[in-house]
Amino acid sequence: MQLIRGLHNLTRSIPPCAVTIGNFDGIHMGHQHVLEQLKDAANRRELPTAVVIFEPQPIEFFAPDKAPKRLSRFREKLNYLKLQNIDYLLCLKFNKILSALEANEFVKTILIDGLNTHHLVIGDDFRFGRNRLGDFVLLRECGRQFGFDVESSDTLLVDGHRVSSTRIRASIQHDDFKRAEQLLGRPYSLSGKVSHGKKLGRELGFPTINIKMGDKTLIVKGIFAVRVKGIDNRVLQGVASIGTRPTVNGVDTILEVYILDFNQDVYGYCVDVEFLYKIRDEEKFDSLEELCSHIENDIKLAKTYFANL
Repeated sequence: MQLIRGLHNLTRSIPPCAVTIGNFDGIHMGHQHVLEQLKDAANRRELPTAVVIFEPQPIEFFAPDKAPKRLSRFREKLNYLKLQNIDYLLCLKFNKILSALEANEFVKTILIDGLNTHHLVIGDDFRFGRNRLGDFVLLRECGRQFGFDVESSDTLLVDGHRVSSTRIRASIQHDDFKRAEQLLGRPYSLSGKVSHGKKLGRELGFPTINIKMGDKTLIVKGIFAVRVKGIDNRVLQGVASIGTRPTVNGVDTILEVYILDFNQDVYGYCVDVEFLYKIRDEEKFDSLEELCSHIENDIKLAKTYFANL
């Protein structure tokens, strides 16, 4: 997959493409369904595939205080799209200039001049352009004018309801990780590079791997039973804490994982931490001794959870 960041980096004319556009937050089962539809259309027409996404996402630009937490950070989204075997990923910076484009300008600048679109797969509720005046009907009209086909993307239903990032986010926030996994097509996870911390866990007898998190991904907080992937092709079990570590007056959001029955230096590894079960909320304790007692109980509960899988 070729990542293109901004229209200005389309330095050479790319071949005619089959294109879709969206936020693709989480690359959940609904997104995967659209991408399969895109690839099927591309194969029939012998076209490469292209996906258009935005950074920041439009709602984060227009109403940052109301924007929901993301299911996946940009790097995670990129990795998920690579697994879908997409040929081109165009990431457009959503700013005042892009938001001011009239709908017709959006089509001409991005879809025609930029991506050489010959086939477009898009939801019939998709809105775009200045004041969101562009819609599916306009895209059909533009398709006839510029010579590209417009195909409505199918809606994927699970248990009679549409699969959506909002629905998955709600499942995670209600600690229903089984439902989130069903809608995502994989366990909910966070990923990142293992970095050096203050090594307090090691001093307490519970050495952890540490991954710094950004606020945009903080859907979860608390203590969890998790699986860790990315270390020498192994699938490891552990207990994760994600939060600010109030007992030790922490400030930054950190994902810490105590891996069960594990003693290896893994600094610099990029790992995926899959959230399976919530043990408890993050708490502030009066002493490190009280903290250690709860950590011991967390480990016991996690081992019981894994033993019953």
